[in-house]
Amino acid sequence: MPTGSVRLNSIKKLGQDNHSYDVSDEGPPGPYLSMTNSKDKEKKVHGNQEQPAIRVGFFQLFRFSTCKDVAMMVVGSLCAVLHGSAQPLMLLVFGLLTDTFIEYDIELNELRDDRKECVDNVIRWKKNYTMLPDPALNQSDVGFIINATIEMLFPLRNMSCGILDIEHEMTMFAFYYVGIGVSVFLLGYFQISLWVTAAARQIQLIRKMYFSKVMRMEIGWFDCTSVGELNTRMSDDINKINDAIADQVAIFVQRFTTFVCGFSIGFVKGWKLTLVIIAASPLIGVGAGLMALFVAKLTGMELQAYAKAGAVADEVLSSIRTVAAFGGEKKEVDRYDRNLVSAQRWGIRKGMIMGFFTGYMWLIIFLCYALAFWYGSTLVIDTEEYTPGTLLQVFFGVLVAAMNLGQASPCLESFAAGRGAATIIFETIDREPEIDCMSEAGYKLDRVKGDIEFHNVTFHYPSRPEVKILDQLSVAVKSGETTAFVGPSGAGKSTAIQLIQRFYDPKEGMVTLDGHDIKGLNIQWLRSLIGIVEQEPVLFATTIAENIRYGRPGVSMADIITAAKEANAYNFIMDLPQKFDTLVGEGGGQMSGGQKQRIAIARALVRNPRILLLDMATSALDNESEAVVQEALDKVRMGRTTISIAHRLSTIKNADVIVGFEHGRAVERGKHNELLERKGVYFTLVTLQSQGDKALNEKARKMAEGGEPEPERLNLSRAGSYRASLRASIRQRSRSQLSNLIPDSSVPVAGDLGPRAYSMSPEDKYKKSTPEEEQEEPVEPAPVARILKYNAPEWPYMVFGSLGAAINGGVNPVYSLLFSQILATFSVTDPDAQRREINGICVFFAMVGVVSFFTQMLQGYAFAKSGELLTSRLRRIGFQAMLGQEIGWFDDHRNSPGALTTRLATDASQVQGATGSQIGMIVNSLTNIGVAVIMSFYFSWKLTLLILCFLPFIALSGGFQAKMLTGFAKQDKQAMESAGQISGEALNNIRTIAGLGKERSFVEMYEEHLTAPYQAALQKANVYGACYGFAQCVVFLTNAASFRFGGYLVEQEGLHFSLVFRVISAIVTSGTALGRASSYTPDYAKAKISAARFFQLLDRVPPISVYSNRGEKWDNFQGNLDFIECKFTYPTRPDIQVLNGLNVSVKPGQTLAFVGSSGCGKSTSVQLLERFYDPDDGKLLIDGHESTRVNVPFLRSKIGIVSQEPILFDCSIAENIKYGDNSREIGMNEVISAAKKAQLHDFVMALPEKYDTNVGSQGSQLSRGQKQRIAIARAIIRDPKILLLDEATSALDTESEKTVQEALDKAREGRTCIVIAHRLSTIQNSDIIAVMSRGFVIEKGTHDQLMALNGAYYKLVTTGAPIS
Repeated sequence: MPTGSVRLNSIKKLGQDNHSYDVSDEGPPGPYLSMTNSKDKEKKVHGNQEQPAIRVGFFQLFRFSTCKDVAMMVVGSLCAVLHGSAQPLMLLVFGLLTDTFIEYDIELNELRDDRKECVDNVIRWKKNYTMLPDPALNQSDVGFIINATIEMLFPLRNMSCGILDIEHEMTMFAFYYVGIGVSVFLLGYFQISLWVTAAARQIQLIRKMYFSKVMRMEIGWFDCTSVGELNTRMSDDINKINDAIADQVAIFVQRFTTFVCGFSIGFVKGWKLTLVIIAASPLIGVGAGLMALFVAKLTGMELQAYAKAGAVADEVLSSIRTVAAFGGEKKEVDRYDRNLVSAQRWGIRKGMIMGFFTGYMWLIIFLCYALAFWYGSTLVIDTEEYTPGTLLQVFFGVLVAAMNLGQASPCLESFAAGRGAATIIFETIDREPEIDCMSEAGYKLDRVKGDIEFHNVTFHYPSRPEVKILDQLSVAVKSGETTAFVGPSGAGKSTAIQLIQRFYDPKEGMVTLDGHDIKGLNIQWLRSLIGIVEQEPVLFATTIAENIRYGRPGVSMADIITAAKEANAYNFIMDLPQKFDTLVGEGGGQMSGGQKQRIAIARALVRNPRILLLDMATSALDNESEAVVQEALDKVRMGRTTISIAHRLSTIKNADVIVGFEHGRAVERGKHNELLERKGVYFTLVTLQSQGDKALNEKARKMAEGGEPEPERLNLSRAGSYRASLRASIRQRSRSQLSNLIPDSSVPVAGDLGPRAYSMSPEDKYKKSTPEEEQEEPVEPAPVARILKYNAPEWPYMVFGSLGAAINGGVNPVYSLLFSQILATFSVTDPDAQRREINGICVFFAMVGVVSFFTQMLQGYAFAKSGELLTSRLRRIGFQAMLGQEIGWFDDHRNSPGALTTRLATDASQVQGATGSQIGMIVNSLTNIGVAVIMSFYFSWKLTLLILCFLPFIALSGGFQAKMLTGFAKQDKQAMESAGQISGEALNNIRTIAGLGKERSFVEMYEEHLTAPYQAALQKANVYGACYGFAQCVVFLTNAASFRFGGYLVEQEGLHFSLVFRVISAIVTSGTALGRASSYTPDYAKAKISAARFFQLLDRVPPISVYSNRGEKWDNFQGNLDFIECKFTYPTRPDIQVLNGLNVSVKPGQTLAFVGSSGCGKSTSVQLLERFYDPDDGKLLIDGHESTRVNVPFLRSKIGIVSQEPILFDCSIAENIKYGDNSREIGMNEVISAAKKAQLHDFVMALPEKYDTNVGSQGSQLSRGQKQRIAIARAIIRDPKILLLDEATSALDTESEKTVQEALDKAREGRTCIVIAHRLSTIQNSDIIAVMSRGFVIEKGTHDQLMALNGAYYKLVTTGAPIS
């Protein structure tokens, strides 16, 4: 009967990290091996989804161990073997002890018969009884006496007496126990501390080797491996290996030894009984197996069911601005709620099944007891094969063995997990990089001229071998000249640059430098010649000076300053308070685009490179910054071989040579004018920029779409296949252009407008998928009363559940009562009475089993039901509260969609830990202890008091072990944080690091940060070992003391010996139950904290409340808008003043256009109007009412918005259009008329499913123009008084733009309209044009008035620059 108490740490969090449960090693040996264990035999549940194929043998895990480690592990295992044999050894002592007690009791019973006496240590009949009967007695008495005399004529069985000094014997046994206890303490200490120390040393080495190997990998490898995955591997997977080679091995060896010894005792001492017991155990095994199977299946179903609801939550939270703008909160909460129901149903089923199987296991166990005792007693009494002591030795030997086997199985689980994790890690450590950046091999040329040539180079990215990027490319770059590469996206320009850096090797052909194939050159040396400036430069989280120093190690401050001056960065750096010591923030987040770009240029210049590569170095900037950066670049190009990739003509015109790329070939080269005459690729690009040639645009669009087989075309990045193939590795870069189609519109991705204006840049998407562990602000744990209040409707379930739990708690003490009763029967002298008693007890065992079966089921079902109902209630309330927060709350990175969905998923289900099953557990333990203590005091208060002194220690050791077996992953994680930050930064920016040749310094930094966790691990080994040893030996010491004192009571106070056993076993089992309850406290604490986080959310009163009816509403809404001296900063960036006294007004029906460079506050003013935010200062009047006083839902219902990257929901086109007005049911006719107005109807009718076509998540099934038109239809159906168009056409190509523009012009009729645009054509005919800069309006008027002013607007129009 494998009955280890294996407890799932909470099946809800399904085996997150293979500590899926902890095993409490209670069951002190000896009689109290009552089956406390096996209580929650929830056996493990497989949480590990697809485990990688395991290709690492167990012993290969130790391949990095030194001789010293091996020695430590060998000694540790030896200690574990000895420790494992201690428990069975104690059973032998225990058997002798029982026999002694029973013998003593029989002697007492015999001597109670006053016809017997003790002579020469042998029991004899008293002499005077054998005289003839006295005739004076009457007849009946005579009969009695004759009977008695007849009995007395038979000589007595030879029974010794008077030899047994019970106290002395007990003292002996106590010494045995103490001896075993002390040795167990020492063995336990060594076994654990040696293994943990050895493991810490090996893991340290594995971490170092793995990281340095990863940093040596070629870039192509990173394309195929996501950074997130590498980060988890470095933390979680290596921790899994640690779990597999540390204390778990020692514990496994110990348990396995116990298993072997236990069975050996069973078979040696009494094979018949052993076989009988073993025969019943398959029933338990089958039960456990089935349970594991069902639970895994049901948990899977539950998670799947919740995943649907989770997807809804994620979608809604990622597009919260859209939801808010269209007032869809209530609708979304209902949609979420509908998806929760099925998850709840599966959860309840799981509870029932677990209750059923737990009950089944208990039933079998009790029936087993009944069988074993019944059969065992026949062997003792009828055939006299065994003494009672032997019966106990055999019974408990088998029991202990089975239990330890059950408890050893979780270790196997962690071995498997460790081997699985090691598979990938060791494969990486063994992999030889194709291009090894740290190798010393290769030539270094003495003189470098800087001629670069491509000879018939063919290339495809390793991550997408089916797309040919370069096709027989031949191109020569002369030294000292500036060569510009131009061509549509995906033509291979960036790829050519990466081949020069030797990030990849070409499949055919070669790249030469001064005539030498670069494959033969030393990589570090080659890369040190090259300076590269990328479109999205990567800065490291350190100071500006350090960032520039990364360009060349050991460079002086003077050089840094010179480089900064050359890069036009010196002045802005000196303006900062800390000058060169200013920290740039994670990823350079504290700097603007232009500043980052100039620091990156300085970093490239400080290398004093022979070759300068500029990959779209200015594309992400607005005009002003661009001019400065461009000037810096022109300065530094002199005398160097320069290759420049750009989309804007202004940056290319003055290059010495222009090379036109198309389809991976260089199709033309020459100067600007020559190429214009050729009318080739270059000419088309130029004309496209000036007016827009439809056919070509169409083609460019097809190409761009063709180059992106992935469904998620979420990236607004250059759609080139180059970008697509690097999706994983350059998230940094990917905010790049939308300019692939109309190369001129250097549109800043919407991500630059507000903190997250409307679209979500792919970067955010990426961050979301790996939510960093944020520093949570400390939360006061919630009071349980409040949690229970939310669970109040389920009180009947909880009452019944607690009732069941109380009865289950009483089972353990009842068990010890029955057990000691059996021992007592062995000393009964009358065989018939003995038989009757034994049969009675066995029947009673069976009855307890049946009761236990039903109460377990009741407990399981009732608490599952109340817990699941609570979880879904909290999820719904929490989701509703989230949607009610103001938009500023979502800007806080702690409230990113990813973090919030996780919170809904985990926090809500963790709260169950404070109610539901937790209450059951507590009631169970309390009744267990209560019944046990009352019973013990009733039978012998003195002995009880003695044992109660040990109770805290027993409870502590139980709780401690439960805690230990979950490992110390938590502390390890914190220690690893700083090292994790370094590795994370390094892996995210691997291209930049490779370009700078800085791999080695990152590896060194990482290794430095590993020493702290390593030291911590070594300290822990000792503490952990000592605690383990203590936990193991407490029980032995308790036994020693209590049996010794028990012996005294039996002799001096005539206590019946069975009561000694009864008291000891009752209290010790309840002690372990207490330990188990205390091991549940982490769950409980977690639950309270999760609940507190939840209540924090529920109690938060948003400054702009969607759900309240307060605020003004009025009937004839005109759409008259006045911004008066508005000032505003985003709550997440209080230091940046976005609006600085904005004054502008619009009459009903007028169109107002905002123009200005990005970041000047155009989109912000629109968001104030929607009341996503309120102005910090000044007012915004709507029909004369102040915006802060207006009812939010009312105001939003009057506004329609079309943003640059419209967000669609994952449902049909019709539903997306209906989303425009959530306050009423909308008929199909209205939808169609709105679609017609938006020029959408014809396109929809051409689709197979017409209006029922699903748009895919984020609208991914549709092109940009189509999404934009759906968004317009959605805005029209609201019939808004105010229409906001935030760059509604910027992301489109010429043809779609025309259609969309027409639709917008139609929609604008008779409405107040605010337009934000980057292209003049879209705003020329507005009633008012307001030119903004730095948060206020510098000029306003109509197009003609502004042209006449000759001011900023005039400049923008005449230079033809994109207004950005």
